[in-house]
Amino acid sequence: MSAPVAILGAGTQGRRLAYMWSSRGRPVHLIDENLSQLQDAQKAVEQFRKTDSKSEYLSGELKTFASEDLRAALQEAWLVVECVPELLPLKRAVIENIDALTGPMTIIASNSSSFTITEIVAGLELRHPDRFVSLHSYWPPETPAIEIMASPKTKPLIIQRLISECKDHGFSPYHVKKNSTGYIYNRIWAAIKREALSVAAEGVATPEEIDAIYKDVLKTPKGPFEQMDVVGLDVVLDIEEH
Repeated sequence: MSAPVAILGAGTQGRRLAYMWSSRGRPVHLIDENLSQLQDAQKAVEQFRKTDSKSEYLSGELKTFASEDLRAALQEAWLVVECVPELLPLKRAVIENIDALTGPMTIIASNSSSFTITEIVAGLELRHPDRFVSLHSYWPPETPAIEIMASPKTKPLIIQRLISECKDHGFSPYHVKKNSTGYIYNRIWAAIKREALSVAAEGVATPEEIDAIYKDVLKTPKGPFEQMDVVGLDVVLDIEEH
């Protein structure tokens, strides 16, 4: 049996990543302190699989674990991805705990949209600082783009492996070659988002009108305000405050 991918956090991103990483036969361990959220995540993954019923691949086994079973959940994992809320102290504590519970060959990644892996690990006493990366996804499976960014200490071979593995699991990987808060896309999106908010705040146009003209000109399915609603206004606020 192949080594599992372990995902900490069964929220919106965690459950979508659980689907993607299990969609090519790889086992996935999904971990959360909220048992109700774990149940909802399992149902969401099952629904994704029904939607993708014509896939030529067999789905991997999805196992769920409560947070108190973290050591067992991380055992044998080749990749661990944290998807906890966008709070830097929380992410630092989670990353430090994963480092203590996993062997030196396990790759440890953060899915954070607002903190780089360099920021998260800064000052931490890590056992194996050369295995940490940012692995930021957007809205899989509908939007399969995923950005991979190293810290100054990350082994280059880890980046190469992740690019290959992401391609094999239906993602479209992009290597962020320098440390960049906001990665690639979010730096571009931030400018669009802030101008959309300014146009609405100044009374130039309503959010509905801004979304409508944006979609009309660029032929995209969602406008800026619709995209913010999908991401969650609480997440948008966290990112803006950072």
